[in-house]
Amino acid sequence: MAMGENFTEITHFILLGFSDFPRIKAELFAVFLLIYVTTLTWNLSLIILIRMDSHLHTPMYFFLSNLSFLDICYVTSTAPKMLSDFFLEQHTIAVVGCAVQYFFSAITGLSECCVMTAMAYDRYAAICNPLLYSSIMSPSRCVGMVLGSYMAGISGSVSQLYVILHLHFCGPNVIRHFFCDMPQLLALSCTDTFSAKLLLAILAMVFGIINVLVILISYVCIVISVMKITTAKGRSKAFNTCASHLTAVSLFYTSGSFVYLNSSSGGSSNFDRFASVFYTVVIPMLNPLIYSLRNKEIKDALKRLQKKGGYY
Repeated sequence: MAMGENFTEITHFILLGFSDFPRIKAELFAVFLLIYVTTLTWNLSLIILIRMDSHLHTPMYFFLSNLSFLDICYVTSTAPKMLSDFFLEQHTIAVVGCAVQYFFSAITGLSECCVMTAMAYDRYAAICNPLLYSSIMSPSRCVGMVLGSYMAGISGSVSQLYVILHLHFCGPNVIRHFFCDMPQLLALSCTDTFSAKLLLAILAMVFGIINVLVILISYVCIVISVMKITTAKGRSKAFNTCASHLTAVSLFYTSGSFVYLNSSSGGSSNFDRFASVFYTVVIPMLNPLIYSLRNKEIKDALKRLQKKGGYY
């Protein structure tokens, strides 16, 4: 936009959300509220269980508790606003508020990518180097990996926040989504977005492609090591320790890639919005279930907790 050109600066956006489904508004609200409450309950319960049971004070469950914490933060960055909009006539959000919402959702999303990669490395160390596992995954290294994940997420989010705050919006101001996301903001901007798109491409490579490659390499090494195990029971036990993490990673990256590849144009169809619900709200609810369903150590910890409660 040329200097001196007259335009009206947009200060608020309208989040369309699911307002174009008035006939099932009550049903949608009930479903999303149930999912949100369940997500908070399950993830918080898993964190408390890991903290209370000394048998779960291992690197794997340390990473899992941090993953649950990030899931709570991730869903909370979008769900409360989405739920409150069901009762409001004007689904408005300030441009600054929109930037802040995206900032916090980006921090948790990017940090979660890194934590999942750390979990893959932990499984690699446990299966491929069992004799050196304690020294490789020392408490200080585990804390450093988690802090590094958070710092990487914050760094990537700060760079995006800087870009968003330097965009200008002069209309239209309707976002066909239930939360503020970068593709929709770039589509509404009336200034040059080349640098913002370049930044997104770099972040996608760093947090997406590189993390996926590290995870894939870890699991290739794991498969090679497991196939060397002579007993079928030993192989089954080794694979079971990785199955939950591999399932969670597959859901996270597959759904995330689908959502962001489909929204790269800035548009958001009804299907895209419901797909985003799965990625941002449903997956954080499923993660604790995925990690607990076939996990004998989690089940044993629950039994010990129940016995302790019955004793007292």
